[in-house]
Amino acid sequence: MVQSPKSSEILSLTPMMQQYFGIKKDYKDALLFYRMGDFYELFFDDAVEAAAALDITLTTRGKHLGESIPMCGVPVHSHDSYLFKLIRSGFKVAICEQLEDPSEAKKRGAKSVVKRDVVRLITQGTLTEENLLDSKFNNALTSIACVRGSYGLSWVDLSTGHFELQTLLKSEIDSALSRIMPGEILLSESLYEDIALKKVFAPWDSIITILPSVRFNVENAQKRLEEMLSVKTLSAFGDFSQSEIAAAGAVTDYIILTQKGANPRLKKPNHFNNGNSMAIDSATRRNLELNKTLSGSTDGSLLSIIDKTLTGFGARLLSSRLAAPLMDRDEIEQRLDQVDAFYTNHAVLSEVRALIKLIPDSERCLARIIIGRGRPRDVTLIRELLHHIPEIKYLLSTSFNSSQKLGPWNIFKKIINDLGEHQGLLELLLSAIADEVPVFIKDGGFIRSGYSDDLDDLNQLRDHSKNLIVDLQLSYVKETGVQTLKVRHNNVHGYYVEVPSRSADRLLQNTNSDYGGTNFMHRQTMTNAVRFSTIELVDLDGRIRSAANSAQLLEQTLFEDLIVKIIDHAEAIVLSIDAIATIDVAASMAQLAIENNYTRPELYNNNILDIQGGRHPVVEAAIRKKSSDSFITNDCQLGETTTFRSGRLWLLTGPNMAGKSTFLRQNALIVLMAQMGSFVPADSAQIGIVDRLFSRVGAADDLARGQSRQHFYFVY
Repeated sequence: MVQSPKSSEILSLTPMMQQYFGIKKDYKDALLFYRMGDFYELFFDDAVEAAAALDITLTTRGKHLGESIPMCGVPVHSHDSYLFKLIRSGFKVAICEQLEDPSEAKKRGAKSVVKRDVVRLITQGTLTEENLLDSKFNNALTSIACVRGSYGLSWVDLSTGHFELQTLLKSEIDSALSRIMPGEILLSESLYEDIALKKVFAPWDSIITILPSVRFNVENAQKRLEEMLSVKTLSAFGDFSQSEIAAAGAVTDYIILTQKGANPRLKKPNHFNNGNSMAIDSATRRNLELNKTLSGSTDGSLLSIIDKTLTGFGARLLSSRLAAPLMDRDEIEQRLDQVDAFYTNHAVLSEVRALIKLIPDSERCLARIIIGRGRPRDVTLIRELLHHIPEIKYLLSTSFNSSQKLGPWNIFKKIINDLGEHQGLLELLLSAIADEVPVFIKDGGFIRSGYSDDLDDLNQLRDHSKNLIVDLQLSYVKETGVQTLKVRHNNVHGYYVEVPSRSADRLLQNTNSDYGGTNFMHRQTMTNAVRFSTIELVDLDGRIRSAANSAQLLEQTLFEDLIVKIIDHAEAIVLSIDAIATIDVAASMAQLAIENNYTRPELYNNNILDIQGGRHPVVEAAIRKKSSDSFITNDCQLGETTTFRSGRLWLLTGPNMAGKSTFLRQNALIVLMAQMGSFVPADSAQIGIVDRLFSRVGAADDLARGQSRQHFYFVY
């Protein structure tokens, strides 16, 4: 491996490589994607590591101290797929772009280097690209801080703008991390070295980023937060502890560092109250296989069975509810009422799901637009969202009308209001954006014809000039008699005439024509062809270039104006998205209950646990998938008010593979599903609100595959 040059050796490199290392020195822990034309190139150790991780060819470029410099590259137009592999492999990637056209650099001299700089640092916790993210889960950039013995946690999802803060005990850090499932964790040097937390952080080591302790300074953190949220004081959002502020400040500081000025529009900070949700430690989450099985697969997890959502943001809301079941009976009943409204109105359920199915993941589209990475397709997807909102609103309003004061209308009134009115913005986007749009802004052609007279004129001039090129080719063929004559184009020569070498003499004899024919000026001789230019081609090339460049600049300006309009409506759009997510989750749970014969649980503020005809949702689904057999139901009765027995403790014994694990875990899952606001797999379920859930299982358990060992399970 060729080692990167020392600072004293850099002056011996070419100007381009000097620029490369001038930039690279600030991103030593990241791979530098150095833009060179249509490729991102990597050099030295970066190239060696990237080539191995991506399984691409490692080449060389020039020499350093007598050894070839390793190099590899990826195409700009398809670099997202390579980024995905690198980020998932634990790398950070600094994107270094060309900040000017190469022609501008040439004006400064033949050896001048195109200006370049890093425009973004991509890490596991700062992804916004749709194809790099799991649509069903938040990608949480998480920070933990300790201020005078008090611990605070904060996380932000850049792809959605979700922002959460939490105060917690040292003993609760493990549980909090397992609930959030972070994409990246930010820690101070001192906290990372805390011996008491070594075991807690060990499972997350591959996604931990160590920051200087100064990044967690409370006073600086408060200023950064107020600036990011555009408020004079954080008290407008609630009363936050100093440890929460320190953690949140570190997150926002890291966002500023990695996004290079393209800051997101974060939602109102949500204060996560530990006392409002069921406490579930990481071992219990893992053993109950909520999001993944013990083997690490999502297939066979509880979430994979109960997720009938149709939108990305609906799926993420369902996942977050599963991660933090409620303890407030009134809140749970409100969620159950929403499910019940669809459960008892099958026609409305079918219609609303048909509409929701048409809605794209607009939440992440909006986040990309706000952060300055919006593409034409993102705008069309926002337009698609706004187009379907009135239909959903009308369906709910007419189905659950105001005459049902105590029924579904009261349940959906706020949701209907939050859907909002967006007709003005919708009409603007319909008139401005074409039906079919390119992937990139630079490709052009995404502004609808008729939206801008100036743009239409430029496009007409450009397209008319191209038609003249075709006419010129026909006239040159007729004049010279060379049927194989072609008018071609490249970025170096512009438009030119090309003929096979054997026909070149017919054009060469006209280079000094005195009889009024075309003056073909020799440009280039190649092995099998000769290229010429003409006065008409030079003139047309200039006109086409000018019209195309002007059209591209104007189209970009019009697009930026539309982006401003969307951002101005961002708060209302976010409310609409949140409302649709709630509808999606409620409707999906109703669909789940209908398909699987689930029932609405009855909730109490006492110690009762009376489940009649209970079934394990995952095992039942596995049995149904493999055969026509049905799950054998069973009962569980604990607590003071049950008629079967009044005890609060059962000791369950029996041989291996007798069903003990299935029985114990199914009751835990029924309790958990009930408190997240779902109907449950049972004939009936009376459940006293549970504040803590514990489960310990054998290492070989895999209920979805019929494998089990004994374990212990407790509900308090």
